Amino acid sequence: MSTLEEELSNYLKLRQGLGYKLADAHRLLPRFVAWMNDQGHQSITIEAALAWCQLPAYIPDSVVWPKRMTAVRGFARYMAGIDPDTQVPPIGLLPSRQRWRPPYIYTAHDIAALMHQARSSLDPRLPAATYETLIGLLSAAGLRIGEAIRLDRDDVDWDQATLLIRESKFGKTRLVPLHAEVLEALQTYAKRRDQVHSDLQTSAFFVTVTGKRLLYTVVGETFRALCTRAKVGIGASRHPRLHDLRHTFAVNTLVGWYRQGADVHARMPFLAAYLGHRDPGFTYWYLSAAPELLALAAQRIENTDATTEGQS
Repeated sequence: MSTLEEELSNYLKLRQGLGYKLADAHRLLPRFVAWMNDQGHQSITIEAALAWCQLPAYIPDSVVWPKRMTAVRGFARYMAGIDPDTQVPPIGLLPSRQRWRPPYIYTAHDIAALMHQARSSLDPRLPAATYETLIGLLSAAGLRIGEAIRLDRDDVDWDQATLLIRESKFGKTRLVPLHAEVLEALQTYAKRRDQVHSDLQTSAFFVTVTGKRLLYTVVGETFRALCTRAKVGIGASRHPRLHDLRHTFAVNTLVGWYRQGADVHARMPFLAAYLGHRDPGFTYWYLSAAPELLALAAQRIENTDATTEGQS
């Protein structure tokens, strides 16, 4: 084990002991240290950090480079107290060009096309069923992709029709109720998975053709390929992203409530709890995600004001 590998292990344990989740650091820093070792670098320098953070293969305006730099900067600050040759990359060296970009809102046709593309173009032994079911679950339950990947078989309660989402973002654990059709799709997939892997060792619910848990980067690459093949988002000003399935779920839920004439303000805490938001205030952000939502919200306010004036 190299010095950087050893100190990275100590750094992550220290930060975890202080209560930090460090999801990005756990995922990115081992890759950075492996690259440093391959390049023969023994100390973190600004030049090395920049070189690794700007490795290609991501679309323009991606937030990947700044996220990488944030993770490396934290580790470099730690290493600076151990290795005097360490250089800490300054803040703003790779600023995020766009901290927020409007999501791509999928239509029902988009989702059906993606699921069909997965079913027809991926390996029929299992990946076809894995990605078809995964896309369907993300769009129907509004999960984060990381939550879906981390699902274990025991996290599905078939009798209660719920998913147990363990210690997700903000350390929250929650139960997610499922529609009967979604539960049926998960059962169908589970049977197919167990047929292909009768001696499955991993506890993961969604698995690869080799029986291992899905990897985030591979899922993202596969999803982008499915979008291209299915021509989803072609010509759109906003490139469709995997996480946008979650946005679409929230937007469709809110649109449905407005159309039903429901008290959206009263229901917002329930949606926040379902999505695993720390505070309902975060959920209100979805009002700005789709023009139809803003129009419906404005119409509701106008109708409420008109009713109030008529009663006064």
